[in-house]
Amino acid sequence: MRAIVIKQQGSPVAPNIHLSETPDAKAPGPGEVRMRVLASAFNHMDLWVGRGVPGLNLDYPRTSGCDACGEITDVGGGVDPAWLGKRVIFNAAIKTPEHPRPGDPPGSTLAPNYELIGEHRSPGAHAEMLTLPVSHCADVGDTEPTDAAAFGLVALTAWSMLVTKAQLRCGQSVLVTGIGGGVATASLAIAKHFGCQTIVTSRHQWKLDAAAKLGADLGVLDDGSDWSKQIRAHTGKRGVDVCVDSVGKATHLACIKSLARGGAYVTPGCTTGPDATTDLARLFWNQLRLLGSTMGSSEEFAEVVSLLRTGKLAPVVDRVYKPEDCTAAYERLEAGEQFGKLVIDWKR
Repeated sequence: MRAIVIKQQGSPVAPNIHLSETPDAKAPGPGEVRMRVLASAFNHMDLWVGRGVPGLNLDYPRTSGCDACGEITDVGGGVDPAWLGKRVIFNAAIKTPEHPRPGDPPGSTLAPNYELIGEHRSPGAHAEMLTLPVSHCADVGDTEPTDAAAFGLVALTAWSMLVTKAQLRCGQSVLVTGIGGGVATASLAIAKHFGCQTIVTSRHQWKLDAAAKLGADLGVLDDGSDWSKQIRAHTGKRGVDVCVDSVGKATHLACIKSLARGGAYVTPGCTTGPDATTDLARLFWNQLRLLGSTMGSSEEFAEVVSLLRTGKLAPVVDRVYKPEDCTAAYERLEAGEQFGKLVIDWKR
């Protein structure tokens, strides 16, 4: 089968990308299925795998990719044959088992530890075939494969952040920084689905204009100054109920200043760095909630995919590439030029 292979670790990543012939995906074992990949989509994670993930000893060459839509062609032992022929996407987050020791405290509030197909576990989704656990698959009906592939991980991440952790309520106000990436555009779509007033930021006016077409109520051009006063002015000095921030160091303090009393700051990443300056006085006086979020559970995945399957949510697709143009896709991802998701159409 053909696969997009990262030949070696390095930065920039694009020069190390090659479309190669690789062994077919392994036959499915108990509880597994094998699918013919129709489309696969990129995430920022693909760049981290190419550059090297801190704390992980990754072997190269390797195939990344944690989002794909495919048709199930084979099932393993114990899997209902009704899955055969179904068009599915998958939750790439695999919960790792705990190894309790005598005397450990209760795990009532312990967050799950995940490994990611396409990051920790290889091969990933950027290939013509993929074998994975059936428990992580979700039927997407007749959804267009390039749309379905673009939906999975970013929609799950946004749903877990907004709905599960930040406890988003209909009609609240939501701030999304760095609009244009997959998680940011998914967060905007979910906020609009809940009837929320939405504010987005970007360093690029054209991205703010694109977000306005998707329903954003206010776009704030991030020129490096403190834009929290604009947020407060727009909300009558009240502030926003929820802030989704994957930018990190460059935007964190402005986000904290933009929150209403009892508001939630939730982050799935920090592309500009982790060592942000915060405001502890605002944190305790305004009773703010600071929340970290990594991917999500299979139950959350089923919830958000049901909205895709019924046409209530849809991803934003920036460009669709042929497998032969995979290097160009990596170049666009690495330059941060996209608005929405970059997708490989394996049917071409």
